Amino acid sequence: HVPLSRRYVLCEVVSEDPRCRQCIEDRTLGLAVRDAITRVHGEYGLACCSISFTVKYLNAYTGTVLLRCRKDSYRLLCSALPFVRYLESRAQRYPCFLNTLHVGGTIRTCQKFLIQYNRTQLLRLLQNCTNEEERQCIQKSLLSCSLTEQQSQSGDEEEDDGTE
Repeated sequence: HVPLSRRYVLCEVVSEDPRCRQCIEDRTLGLAVRDAITRVHGEYGLACCSISFTVKYLNAYTGTVLLRCRKDSYRLLCSALPFVRYLESRAQRYPCFLNTLHVGGTIRTCQKFLIQYNRTQLLRLLQNCTNEEERQCIQKSLLSCSLTEQQSQSGDEEEDDGTE
């Protein structure tokens, strides 16, 4: 049994169409990423990336996506992500793109990065507040940004233990 190292790629789905986030599903996103890999790197690239590739986390509300792949193929995956131009659901195409935020060795490092990223975004919003009610709401959100220990419900290890 040879341990496999993995990489976790944290992305956000960016779209001007509000319906796009409603259609995001693990399967839809996985197919769009695989299609982009095939277009950019061909069947060989797809084969390399498909080993251990999965959508580990998806939050349709925030558009946050966490992809997992093998360490030796994460560059192929990352180089294909800008070529995801739309998500397709129920015979509808929604234009969008994936913005890569962070690449980490564990889910936990990606979570920590996301908390810092969200804090930064909230601080930007705070600077652009137009009234006191908005300001108080954003300050409350800023204070609630933290990483709490929770038991994994699916039984997956949170850290990359090197096994597959």
